[in-house]
Amino acid sequence: MALKDRLAREIALTGPMSVADYVSRCLHDPQDGYYATRPALGEGGDFITAPLISQMFGELIGLWAVETWQRLGAPERVRLVEVGPGDGTLMADALRAARLVPDFLQAVDLILIEPSAPLRAMQAKMLADSDVHPRWVSALDRVETDAPVILIANEVLDCLPARQFVKTEDGWAERRVGVTEAGELMFGLVTISGGFKRPGFAVEPGQTIEISDQQAAFGRDLAHLVSAASGVALLIDYGRARPEAGDTLQGLYRHRKVDPLTSPGEADLTQWADFPTVLEAAVHAGADVTGCRGQGDFLNRLGIEARAEALKSSRPDASPVIDRQLNRLTADDQMGTLFKAAAIFSPRSLIVSGFED
Repeated sequence: MALKDRLAREIALTGPMSVADYVSRCLHDPQDGYYATRPALGEGGDFITAPLISQMFGELIGLWAVETWQRLGAPERVRLVEVGPGDGTLMADALRAARLVPDFLQAVDLILIEPSAPLRAMQAKMLADSDVHPRWVSALDRVETDAPVILIANEVLDCLPARQFVKTEDGWAERRVGVTEAGELMFGLVTISGGFKRPGFAVEPGQTIEISDQQAAFGRDLAHLVSAASGVALLIDYGRARPEAGDTLQGLYRHRKVDPLTSPGEADLTQWADFPTVLEAAVHAGADVTGCRGQGDFLNRLGIEARAEALKSSRPDASPVIDRQLNRLTADDQMGTLFKAAAIFSPRSLIVSGFED
């Protein structure tokens, strides 16, 4: 039985499903979930991430990790952790750039957090010839805290879904996934009778707000990890830098937006990263945080323009391609503003590279 049919039967028996639960099932159902069975990355897949656009992205993140290690005192052992490593391209590029500082590579214990078996296989292949051999764990709480941690999470928050609430003329309602008499999935509203924490910003009737317990929990878990181990977590994702209304749920299939309800498990489903919620949760859990910077600003601070010029000098024939890649990663009308970077860290005296005032 297809995932769509199983979900429709479950909803018919137990009632409408929250948007967050629906997205989680579509992405991670063991039998038919998107990431569990058919993740498709890159130009020939459903979506493309920054590491797949240009090697410059991963290289700069690798040099950022080296700089962070040095600012932590260049410890003899450091755990380099990536959450959701995709096909392994970011880490492969990062480790190649880190060859400039061999002592860093000697210190690294590389840990990848990846629940998807198909993606683990891609990562193993991509990193087979790397200077550091990875090991995989299933969750953040599996990362040991007996050495400092440098963690990278690129486009992870958008995979942690949110519930959706709509302000109506009569009060608040939750948007949920129901089923028609014909067995088709549909969105509908369920009135909230009580226990709903209203947002601290203005919302007009008809507008939607998103609340992600999973993103908040991720922020808390990162705070606990970097506080216990001493270290830094870098988050890069597309999303909001301030609290605001907006329905950001979307399905992506072959680089085109599709109805999230049409083919559960066959398309990637995402919602915006809620940086204010994640960073607030981290602060409440005892860590320090930076503010948000646009991805373009962050990469420029790390020296992406100089890296682009170096690449063009070594390969003049590729200059037009490199310029297009640079523009896509940093321009305000591309990924430069919509995508944001922020860091969660301990000790509090640390100045995180790329976020200096």
